[in-house]
Amino acid sequence: MARRLSKVGTNSGNGNCPTLYEVPGTDDYVVQGDTVTDPAELTQLHRPTERESAVVVPRELLANFGPKEPVRVAQWISPEEFGEMFTTLEHSVWGLETRRRYASDGRTRARAGRPAPGRRFERVRLVDTVDAPDPAGSGPRARAGEDLRILSRERAAELALPEGDFWIFDSRVVALPRFGADDGTTRVELITNPVDVLRYAQAREAAWHHAVP
Repeated sequence: MARRLSKVGTNSGNGNCPTLYEVPGTDDYVVQGDTVTDPAELTQLHRPTERESAVVVPRELLANFGPKEPVRVAQWISPEEFGEMFTTLEHSVWGLETRRRYASDGRTRARAGRPAPGRRFERVRLVDTVDAPDPAGSGPRARAGEDLRILSRERAAELALPEGDFWIFDSRVVALPRFGADDGTTRVELITNPVDVLRYAQAREAAWHHAVP
């Protein structure tokens, strides 16, 4: 079914017709502008899909008519999509695991995906006591090519680390898994706002500095 568009504003006074529309009842916007067709420019886009296209609009269009209120809308993906992120990352993934139990079933533990060769995979697992057996059972185990370290929960509290699991992909996207009663991943929230990503990156640096192999 076709979406109904509502025009927010236009810069048509400059001889072109760049226009911003909103989709009523949603948080979506549609941007009208000159389509980018130069192959050299298209190669610079970040992983465009066959359904996506890029347009050029003047800065004034977004400055004058873009949303002004600082509203953050949660973006959710499925456990399967989360698992795929491990195989499509560009250079690195880093994770903090805070839970005492995880579902061992690879279908529910979405992080079972392995990064492609040449990518950096680092993880810190919180434990009650660094020199004691892990309460989850067999203890954290590093996968091939992974750098795994552990950190005591007491030290994590002193460092004021986030209380829940998080993963940072390519230093630009943060994934926050949510878990169900069976300790399996139910859905994952993505964060891409640079300010929020920086906050998690600072937590990563603190955790990695104090964690031990």
